[in-house]
Amino acid sequence: MRKARLLTTAALAVASAGLLAPPAAAAALAAGGGLEVHPATVMPGSTVTVNTTACGSDGSASGDASAVGAGTFTLAPGTHKETAVGQFKVPPSAQPGTYEIVAQCSGSGADGKRVMGDLIVTITSTAAAHEQQQVAPKGYVKTGVGGALGPDPVQTAAGVAALAVAAAGGTWLLHRRARGDRI
Repeated sequence: MRKARLLTTAALAVASAGLLAPPAAAAALAAGGGLEVHPATVMPGSTVTVNTTACGSDGSASGDASAVGAGTFTLAPGTHKETAVGQFKVPPSAQPGTYEIVAQCSGSGADGKRVMGDLIVTITSTAAAHEQQQVAPKGYVKTGVGGALGPDPVQTAAGVAALAVAAAGGTWLLHRRARGDRI
C-alpha cells in the first residue's frame, strides 16, 4: 500500500511539472522568444519554413539545422512586420526523431539573441497513411490467361481458339496412334 501511494505521488509530481511547462513556453513565444517551424512534422526530403519575431523589425538571423543534417540557412526580414523568415530542406537520409532547430539574430536590437524550435521527422505522414488505408483495389489480376475482366476480349477469344485447336489436334493425333496409323 505504501509503495502504491509513493508511486501515485511521484506520478502526480511529474504530471504537474508537465502542466506547468506549456504556459512557460507560450509566454516565451508571446514575448518573441521562439522559432516557429512549419510544418512541425515532416518526412525526409521535405522543405521546412521557419520564422521568428525575436530579431526585431529589420533583423535577420543565421539558422542552424545541422541536427537534422540540413546545415545552415539564412532568415531574412519577411513580408509580415517584424518577422524573419527562412527555409531549409530536410535531407532524404534524415532519420525519424525530434530535432532542435536554432537561429541566432543579427541586426539592430536583438543581435546575438538565440531562439529555438523543434522539428519532428517521420517516415510516413499521417495523411499518406490515412489515404493508404482507404484505397480499394481496382482492376484484375494479370496472370497471362485472360478472362472476362481482361483488358481485351478479342485477345481472350483468340487465346481460347488457339487452345481449342491445340486440344483438337492432340486428340486427333492420339486417336490415330491408338488405331496404329502412321503419321
